[in-house]
Amino acid sequence: MATYAIGDLQGCFDPLQKLLRQFNFDPTKDKLWFVGDLVNRGEDSLACLRFVKSLGERAVTVLGNHDLHLLCVAAGVAENYRGDTLDDILAAPDRDELLHWLRHRPLLHHEQGYTLVHAGLLPQWNLMQATQLAREAEQALRSENHKAFFSAMYGNSPDSWNENLTGYDRLRVIINSFTRLRFCSGEGEMDFDSKGGIDKTPAGFYPWFQVPDRASENEKIICGHWSALGLRVEKNLVALDSGCLWRSALSAFRLEDRAVFSVSCAVPPARED
Repeated sequence: MATYAIGDLQGCFDPLQKLLRQFNFDPTKDKLWFVGDLVNRGEDSLACLRFVKSLGERAVTVLGNHDLHLLCVAAGVAENYRGDTLDDILAAPDRDELLHWLRHRPLLHHEQGYTLVHAGLLPQWNLMQATQLAREAEQALRSENHKAFFSAMYGNSPDSWNENLTGYDRLRVIINSFTRLRFCSGEGEMDFDSKGGIDKTPAGFYPWFQVPDRASENEKIICGHWSALGLRVEKNLVALDSGCLWRSALSAFRLEDRAVFSVSCAVPPARED
């Protein structure tokens, strides 16, 4: 029995199947962890969503920003962006079942000494606080009033955490940390404009995992979201978005021995018949 954490799929179903064959995934014994963004921009979002759901308890996935965007579009509170590939899900006969399942996925999962999130954690949050805040936002996502929450979820303000935040402002900061965070200041102010690699860190900011003395620095965190960062495996950080969507690679990390697996997502050259 082994547990494999897998990077952002974003609708890339064929590379996922190729990766599972590489490490001989056994659905009767092994378990898969997904860092979120199962859907969107790739060609097979519906297949990815159906497959992960079909694994039942053999799969854990946390919510990513593209997953939340799908839920907002389906709820009628957001429009498709140019380049979105969500129509096959929205038109599927099992649409409602899939969306209900997705809406009930967590924002944070902790097991075997590892913490799984999509993007990152603000520097003030230790694991206990982050878990409590994740449960708080999950309750809003799963409530009967979730459409009202979706309507208020988008936005960059407030851009930092404050214990005194309430209502949708509080929930928005929680959601943004778990699903959108890349760079932040030492005080936890989030930068939502910069999407480059570490060499493009804005002045006065840090990659979230390099903030000095952050409260979660001793936790082993597995995340995705940041394709410009690429595959990065350190003592307490496993970043798995290796850019499958951008024809680079899809990567996995085995928790038990920290082995790394990758398959190319490059488009094969056309045959000359």
